Amino acid sequence: MTDKEIRNILDERKETHGSFTENAEISQGLQSVVAMGSKWYNMSAVQKEAIRVICAKIARICTGDPNHKDSWDDIAGYAILAADRIEEKYR
Repeated sequence: MTDKEIRNILDERKETHGSFTENAEISQGLQSVVAMGSKWYNMSAVQKEAIRVICAKIARICTGDPNHKDSWDDIAGYAILAADRIEEKYR
């Protein structure tokens, strides 16, 4: 892939996901807040990663196109992935 092709993809993503810098700042802020929870260190790697990615998706919604359905579907998907592993653990 050429540099120009990559730049075109990044420009397209900016339309739906917003500014990478603004997105990163919001996502990192959200992650800092959730890590302050008293049960954070009791959570599994899967649960923490699901929350991390959900924070990133929330940031994209807040900085990009809030009507980009994929972002909302991704949040639901990561929540389901984490929930499924809880069920597996207690079967």
